[in-house]
Amino acid sequence: MAVTTRTPIRSSVGLKALMAVSGIVLVLFLLAHMLGNLKVFAGQAAFDHYAEWLRRIGTPLLPGSVYLWIQRTVLVLAVLAHIWAATVLALRARAARPVKYAHRKPVQGSYAARTMRWGGVIILLFVIYHILDLTTGTLNPIGDAASPYGNVVADFADDRWYVTLFYTLAIVALGFHLRHGMFSAVRSLGQQRPRGERRARAFALGFAVLLCAGYLVVPFAVLVGLVK
Repeated sequence: MAVTTRTPIRSSVGLKALMAVSGIVLVLFLLAHMLGNLKVFAGQAAFDHYAEWLRRIGTPLLPGSVYLWIQRTVLVLAVLAHIWAATVLALRARAARPVKYAHRKPVQGSYAARTMRWGGVIILLFVIYHILDLTTGTLNPIGDAASPYGNVVADFADDRWYVTLFYTLAIVALGFHLRHGMFSAVRSLGQQRPRGERRARAFALGFAVLLCAGYLVVPFAVLVGLVK
């Protein structure tokens, strides 16, 4: 009988490690992006200057916005790797239990773990919308590349409450995704002792709440008029 062997990266352990590493790359970006968003509270001049600085990172060593395209490429690769690893692992888990029992005992697990897939879909849809809205300006009421601050204020104005609602839904989904994903990443990278797991759970929850708060404070500040 022929024995099928998998390369290390295609093994279950390798795929979990790939999910963990790609997830860490994405989390670092989310953290940096959140801190940048908070500059909106420093006023229009400061926020627009920050947006312009992002376009000039690496100059004069790198021409124009080359760094931004390098960053975007890395992020796209990280997202694709994350989705691919998650999909393969999900298909393998389903194949391992092909028979569906009529009365199967529910698997114990957190709400975040049970909703990882749907949360991932919501986040992906939001990322696509976010790019078309605040990156390309296609769906933004102003869509003025020279006025990032104005784009943000116009985007979350009170007459566009549905944008804030969708943003909130996506960020909450991201929070659940982060809480479970960061804990799973720690386990995949080798931390499986009881005390370490408890600390990892607490850290993952605290980080997810902090990140969500950092992202949600901007649209709600615009919505209630604190940023205008």
